[in-house]
Amino acid sequence: MSDPVKVAAPVNDKWVPYRHPMPKESPPELIVPDVVPKDERIWVPVDDNVWFRPLCMSASRGYWMNLLRVRRSGVLSRHRHPQPVHGYVIKGEWRYLEHDWVATEGGYVYEAPGETHTLVVDPHVEEMITMFQVNGAMIYVDPEGACLGYDDVFTRIDRCRKHYIDVGLGESYIDQFIR
Repeated sequence: MSDPVKVAAPVNDKWVPYRHPMPKESPPELIVPDVVPKDERIWVPVDDNVWFRPLCMSASRGYWMNLLRVRRSGVLSRHRHPQPVHGYVIKGEWRYLEHDWVATEGGYVYEAPGETHTLVVDPHVEEMITMFQVNGAMIYVDPEGACLGYDDVFTRIDRCRKHYIDVGLGESYIDQFIR
């Protein structure tokens, strides 16, 4: 009589990690434990009472993720986007002069390529914080659409480097966010 065939006990592969190395060209993950930072020096000034906090500066793909914080009412900027923009309102609210909707806390906003608008925070809002993914550039324009300037991932990285030197965090502080 032959020995019975042994069948391996089933293994739940769901709990087994991937066993191979990651591609050597793949950059490391980016983990930001305190998205809304406690250290005020991390906020990079843009204008009076307006700051951004870098989360991911994708120099290789031409986009950036950041928090935009406004601590007073006013008109921030009129700008055009050649690529889509995604936003999630963490705190407060804001609107565009060109539209009749208001982006409120907990809300998501998709901005289509070609959109030109003027961001406004109204007087009843103490603080607004929104996470934006900006693809490509922000082209600043006058009311007639004439170009006044632009921002892209590279101008934002440069602004961060200068600011982080000024506040004592060092020029390389931004490097942790660049992919």
